[in-house]
Amino acid sequence: MFGENLRILADAYPSISELSRQLGINRTQFNRYLSGESFPRPDVLSRICDFFEVDARVLLEPVQNIASGADPLTGPFLKDFVGVGVGSVDEGMFPTGFYRFSRRSFLEQDMYVTGLVRVFRDGGATVVRGYETRAALSTQGMSVTRQAREFRGLVLRQEDGVSALISRKGAHTASFNYLSRVTSFENNFWVGYVTRTIKEAIGDDRIVRMVYEYLGTGFGPAKEAARKAGYCTADELAPFERRLLKVGEPFA
Repeated sequence: MFGENLRILADAYPSISELSRQLGINRTQFNRYLSGESFPRPDVLSRICDFFEVDARVLLEPVQNIASGADPLTGPFLKDFVGVGVGSVDEGMFPTGFYRFSRRSFLEQDMYVTGLVRVFRDGGATVVRGYETRAALSTQGMSVTRQAREFRGLVLRQEDGVSALISRKGAHTASFNYLSRVTSFENNFWVGYVTRTIKEAIGDDRIVRMVYEYLGTGFGPAKEAARKAGYCTADELAPFERRLLKVGEPFA
């Protein structure tokens, strides 16, 4: 296992000779490690682990599982899959700032929910933070404290838009969001859908259309959107929102 792991780690380097030099290990001896013919002394193993940012489990477990301190989304196992999407959401695709969202209620098919989220960059990733409306939680008999209402999520680049995995604290509930930019006068609308991670139930929807409107980075428009957040009827939505949400049309 160690030899196989070391070969995987060494693949990122074009020259084994140069890698051996950086590690301070004789090239012949390093080849023995690669072939599994020999294991390093504890001090040499420590040097290898420090260099590749792994730990001593590299002797026994697949290296994909043991990147020391690595974010699982951007570590060796997922970096070319999920990790690519995490680190490539640029400002032109989904800018930093406040967004007003609107969607049909999951529980009441003739009502709509509006709210506010903030999108920003954190450690190279694009993240989202917001709060469920008090009305939405109280209708379900849930706590309406600020902590209970807060949700956070991670935004990923997709082929024709962005997606987001969003959860409340403690991962008690989660949702998956997909959004794609649509043509508008100010180029500030995204449309897509949101799905809930719940079991199927008669009378409750698990997926509905959703619209994001970019409000910019100023607090004025954000405060106004937050003040108006909550339940509303289809007639209370802006005309463009109603068109994007396809009011009256089933989700296909």
